[in-house]
Amino acid sequence: MNKLLIVVDMQNDFIDGSLGTKEAAAILPNVVAKIREYQKNKDDILFTMDTHFDHYLDTQEGKHLPVPHCIKKTKGWELHPALQELIAGYDYPVYEKYTFGSSDLALAFSRGDYSHIREIELIGLCTDICVISNALLTKAFLPEVPVTVDASCCAGVTPESHENALKAIEICQIQIRR
Repeated sequence: MNKLLIVVDMQNDFIDGSLGTKEAAAILPNVVAKIREYQKNKDDILFTMDTHFDHYLDTQEGKHLPVPHCIKKTKGWELHPALQELIAGYDYPVYEKYTFGSSDLALAFSRGDYSHIREIELIGLCTDICVISNALLTKAFLPEVPVTVDASCCAGVTPESHENALKAIEICQIQIRR
């Protein structure tokens, strides 16, 4: 079976940077183990990266969340070093995204770039913003492909918002692995 792992925004700013949380740092070993599992099975893996620019505070998002983060080419924008080490030497697709959901990933789905995939799993940060957005986007473009979110490899802005997002995701016929 061809499986796809979507690793959402496992970037320094969300783990131990400007928007980092202890919950985000705590899932890092689970995320590393999940990526290793997919590598061992030779399944597909892709990454999304939240990407902003110097004018972030002038954007709509910046006005609602006035904390500069994931500014392109900064340390905070980079994938966490544990993940960089893990994927060194691999050529996994990386989708920079300028909104919560990746429009480029949606285009790839609509072009049929992932038509060989029979199962999709999402992990990453933040459950209640970008994970939920990309899970719903995935389900919208690939409605007949089973989609799962692994809760043990996700963290939200708060533990409560993480749980609320998982409930909303599940209502939309996306499985939650706990």
